[in-house]
Amino acid sequence: MADVELSRVSKGWGGTLAVDDISFGVSQGSLVAILGPSGCGKSTTLRLVAGLEETTSGRIMIADRDVTRLPPAKRGISMVFQSYALFPHLTVGENIIFGLKVRNVGRAERDERLKEAAAILGLGALLDRKPSQLSGGQQQRVALGRAIVARSPVCLMDEPLSNLDAQLRVEMRREIRDLQRRLGITMLYVTHDQVEAMTMADQVVLMRGGRIEQDAPPAELYERPATPFVARFIGTPPMNVLPLSAVAGPGSEGLAPPPVSHDPSQLGVGIRPEVVRLNGPGIQARVVAVEYLGADTLIEARIDGHPFIIRRPGRVPTQAGENVTISWSATDLHWFDLSSDRRIH
Repeated sequence: MADVELSRVSKGWGGTLAVDDISFGVSQGSLVAILGPSGCGKSTTLRLVAGLEETTSGRIMIADRDVTRLPPAKRGISMVFQSYALFPHLTVGENIIFGLKVRNVGRAERDERLKEAAAILGLGALLDRKPSQLSGGQQQRVALGRAIVARSPVCLMDEPLSNLDAQLRVEMRREIRDLQRRLGITMLYVTHDQVEAMTMADQVVLMRGGRIEQDAPPAELYERPATPFVARFIGTPPMNVLPLSAVAGPGSEGLAPPPVSHDPSQLGVGIRPEVVRLNGPGIQARVVAVEYLGADTLIEARIDGHPFIIRRPGRVPTQAGENVTISWSATDLHWFDLSSDRRIH
């Protein structure tokens, strides 16, 4: 049984559905990332689970209880917001135990939980400081401390790292993942950053336009994307998805055997930039830009007018305006039905 389960949940305002008939489950003790571009409905989904928004239809279960109509305080969840939501006039310690005081938890137990959380997060020397005296990473730890002392079995996180710089995000996502595993917390984590989702999550729910495009482990999203949107959203740089006609010309013999029983005019082929080989027998492409990144070189080319990205290790001696030949292994191809926008298995 899933610790959190959404069944055909929708949320609309004035005829517009921000969340459109979605269903998924979060297993006990796992971290599930809700991923997608801005406006896809991921934060609204989290707010529905938290009880901060009311569902238009559908059912939400937490720990085998129907919480669809319950207020947030009755749902057995804790939440970490994007803005950290710290009280500027309270100390770090007071911020962490604020929720416990509101719920009339005794002084001795509050002190015990605060001591435990401070030890886990390395905040012991900062308990008397105010939030304005902390770095962004320290403020994030305080917000996490508040979730820890609540001892709720389910923790919801709404883009908690988006206000941090790149290096600190790397450190904090490792800390959050380690914390989640050590404490056995069931975590629902909203992000627009595919790197966070791919490195932290046991399962990724990728959303688009209020609906779920694919719900799968991170490796499956990368290796077997269900739609062209998933293929282009997951991966850095994203997968090249072209109509079959663009890669079926001279030089393609044996490189792109199309699936049988499908209309060739409706077939799309997906090729990851990192599997492309250069300057052997293959298809002609024209280079329009080259970006040398040190460990890799990204080459933007055109095939029959279609953009095509190539990623090669090290430095590649080519420049804009040159013609190159590209090839790949048939086993590296991904096939899509462009009429239905679905993967062909």
